[in-house]
This record gives sequence, C-alpha cells and structure tokens, in this order.
Amino acid sequence: MHQTTVISFFKYKGFKNCWQALARMGRPPISVKKIEGLTFFKPLGTGSGNGFSIKPDFSTYGFVTVFDTEQQAEIFVKSADMQQYKNKAVDFSVVFMKTIKSHGEWSNQNPFKSSTTMAKNKPLAVITRATIKPKLAHKFWKYVPSVSKSMEGYKELVFSKGIGEFPLLMQATFSVWSSAEAMMNYAYQNPKHAEMVKKTRELQWYSEELFARFEPYKAEGNLIPDFL
Repeated sequence: MHQTTVISFFKYKGFKNCWQALARMGRPPISVKKIEGLTFFKPLGTGSGNGFSIKPDFSTYGFVTVFDTEQQAEIFVKSADMQQYKNKAVDFSVVFMKTIKSHGEWSNQNPFKSSTTMAKNKPLAVITRATIKPKLAHKFWKYVPSVSKSMEGYKELVFSKGIGEFPLLMQATFSVWSSAEAMMNYAYQNPKHAEMVKKTRELQWYSEELFARFEPYKAEGNLIPDFL
C-alpha cells in the first residue's frame, strides 16, 4: 500500500482541440474531494523547451496526481475523468511513480511521501518546481535558456518537459533519466547547470521550491519514449 504519483501528458492537434485543452486547465473535471484516494492535483501547461521555458507549448497539457495507493491510481487512470483528457489527443503518456525523496514545498505542502529507495540501474524521474519572485523574474529568465539548451543531445536523458501552473512565475521541469547516476552526472558536472545552482543560492529568486526524485515503474502511451 504505497503512495503513487501519476504524471500525465496529452498532445493535441488543431486549434479547436488545443483551445479546449487550455480551457480544461482552468476548469478541470478532476476534484480532490470527489476522487477516492486523491490527495494532490495540479493541472499543467507546458513549455517548448527541455526545462523551464518562457515560450509555451500550446499543443501539450498535463497534470500531476498523487494517490494514497497504487490501486486507487490504477482506477483513476481507467476512469471517465481521465478519458476526457485522452479524447481527441493525438498522443499521450501516463507514468506511474513511487517517491524516492522529496524536499521543499508545492503550494505550501510537500505532497510526495518517500516509499522506496534509489536503485543505481533503474530509470529515475525528477520533478523540479519553483515559484519565482516577481521582482527577480527578469534575472531568472536571463540564465534559464542556456541551462535548457545544455540538456540537448544528452544521450542519457530520456525525456524532459517544462511544465507550469502559471506563465513566467510558477515553473517546473519533469525529466526521465536512464539512471540515477546519469542524472547526478548532469547535475554536478554540467557547467551551465552548476552555474544555475550557484546563482539560485546567491540571488534567492524563489519564494517556494521543491525537488523530488521518483522511481517510475509503469508507463502507458507513446508521447514519452519507451524507457522501462
């Protein structure tokens, strides 16, 4: 009986379908109060870059859901609520995950409870999320593009997508790596990323931040390349 996090992405084609998906973000059919076992939900827009992105991707939307148990997560993924997102999507991916470690807060809480340990030879998923202080936003976005670009061509990065609740100020990145070692190598050996970490400590441009690592154990759909 482990807490299970499910992150879902849906890609749409055509103005009407994309517009309906955008509107669904504002009035999602998912309610924490009505879905059994659901403890956390965030609808997400996406960016066009690998990570934090100032340029939106109006074709792709998603959400993060956290359930008390794996069984409750399975029931939800097969539900009519989920089907509303899948309808008219040209591609989608749903990833089931167990939390390895999470620190920080998202909307004044840490929704992810550790339920497993990190394994060297298994894929690793990461969510990095932050609320940027408005007065420091221009400095933050000055450094971000070079960091996102540094992820391009990194062969052990399976997938990366900028996600967010609010343009420019509430930003996150979801990424999947071939292994924990691959992620650590990028995080600590890539000079652009190291510079960003240094600037974050110096300038303190976040009013809230969260970093979470997960073990992805099941995936459906084909928007994210096969990694399991």
